[in-house]
Amino acid sequence: MEPVTPFEVNIPEVLAEVEAAFGRYEVALTTNQVDVLDELFLDGPHTVRYGATENLVGVDEIRAFRIGRSPKNLMRSLRRTVITSYGRDYAVANTEFTRAGEARIGRQSHTWLRLPQGWRIVAAHVSWMEGV
Repeated sequence: MEPVTPFEVNIPEVLAEVEAAFGRYEVALTTNQVDVLDELFLDGPHTVRYGATENLVGVDEIRAFRIGRSPKNLMRSLRRTVITSYGRDYAVANTEFTRAGEARIGRQSHTWLRLPQGWRIVAAHVSWMEGV
């Protein structure tokens, strides 16, 4: 028996919106557009970003990290990106990335929520896999 879900998965127009927001995030990240990165994270105390070297809880900690981060060596190549929307207002994005001169493989995940002002990241995680 096929499971019944109370929502549709990957509604084409919703998926396209999240893919566009994810693409906007990636450009902003690799070109250090701090204002766009700030816009794309939900402005609130419950927004979380666990990075490769930091655990940030609340948008104020995330903003401070972005402002203080070095703008060098931000370019990367994505691979195995999987974006899935659940219903019309919730989505997750997962990707692997590589950087020139870095042997490890990076991983990134986002939880996106649709709000009146658009799609916003409410949780993010970045980590590295050793020896892959």
